[in-house]
Amino acid sequence: MNRRSFFRSGVLGASGIMIGKTAMAAGKSEKEPAIIYRTLGKTGIKLPVVSMGVMRADNPNLVRAALAKGVKHLDTAHVYQSGNNEKMLGDLLKDYPRDSFTLATKVKPGGVNRETGAFTKDTDIKEFNRMFDISMERLQMDYVDILYVHDLWSREAVMYRPVLNAVLELKKQGRIKHIGLSTHRNMPEVIRAAADSGVYEVVLTTCNFQMTNWEEMNEAIAYAAGAGLGIVAMKTMAGGFFDRERQQPINVRAALKWALQNPNVHTSIPGFASFDELEESFSVMENLGLTDQELMDLQQPEAAASLFCLGCDQCKGQCPKGLPIPDLMRGYMYTYGYHAYGQAQELVLSLNLPENPCQDCDTCSVQCRKGFHVSEKIRDVARWQKVPSEYFIT
Repeated sequence: MNRRSFFRSGVLGASGIMIGKTAMAAGKSEKEPAIIYRTLGKTGIKLPVVSMGVMRADNPNLVRAALAKGVKHLDTAHVYQSGNNEKMLGDLLKDYPRDSFTLATKVKPGGVNRETGAFTKDTDIKEFNRMFDISMERLQMDYVDILYVHDLWSREAVMYRPVLNAVLELKKQGRIKHIGLSTHRNMPEVIRAAADSGVYEVVLTTCNFQMTNWEEMNEAIAYAAGAGLGIVAMKTMAGGFFDRERQQPINVRAALKWALQNPNVHTSIPGFASFDELEESFSVMENLGLTDQELMDLQQPEAAASLFCLGCDQCKGQCPKGLPIPDLMRGYMYTYGYHAYGQAQELVLSLNLPENPCQDCDTCSVQCRKGFHVSEKIRDVARWQKVPSEYFIT
């Protein structure tokens, strides 16, 4: 299979179709662009296929512009910008009718075993609920449309009954409308487990053209969508650049359209942080079809060192120190792809690393599926432990 066939096959995947200009588009006038809607599984929520990941945004006027443009769904998290992301949204959204937008936030339970991804006896449900309470205070809302249990990467964690009981209770109280989970690694297993749980209604998952396990991913997504789960795509831009030096930008319109070719992907949350990025992302609805040139643009230059970690977990158990390599690779992408320094530091600090995690190893024993020089990347991101947080976190 040549490279162009690979990309086109990845786009087609399990669905076997390409989405064209007119698919599910609202009526279009000369002044109003077409907006393509899909329904978020059995939640019944109809959303444009382009929503907004607010993680990198600190300008409320950008969010206002997104809502005016036609964005209906906003995605944030308890940890983004040390809570200031939620505060910014709370101050802004109190001026909007509550039924004019949908909102998702994320809370990550503590006490995860870094080797297995399972919750442990140290997982504190009271602390999980406390963090959710803080998020609600910041957002100044009675409820959120989706609460994601954040960053799950094992079936055991997905099925962990104390967490399931906690989110079910929040839903019973009316403080959340729908229960979701987010996943950055080991995603096919997690997506299938979410469908099997009988509790989760929405999955937020990585979905982009650099994922070499697209066939397995498409099958898992189809399985979950068939069970009625809503699927939300993140990291559609795969870091935004092919290289650390940011000299080889990814065609972000093509990357976003690639993810949206799968009709089981109901919406996406590109993290635009400027008005130009907003325009660029929303413009994909002019025509979701990919041209041959766009497919070629998505082929990584041979000399480029990718920023995107597959989260495949193939490296698990290879590091003699048991370092959380997929998490560190995600921090590397935040740093050099998105320049999301605050988010990169928050992630690295949460890992409780030694100061120089690789200093005792003469050579790195980790063999990465994508060919990453793992120890070099770890040294680069571990430096965030020494940088004062106020430099980058607003």
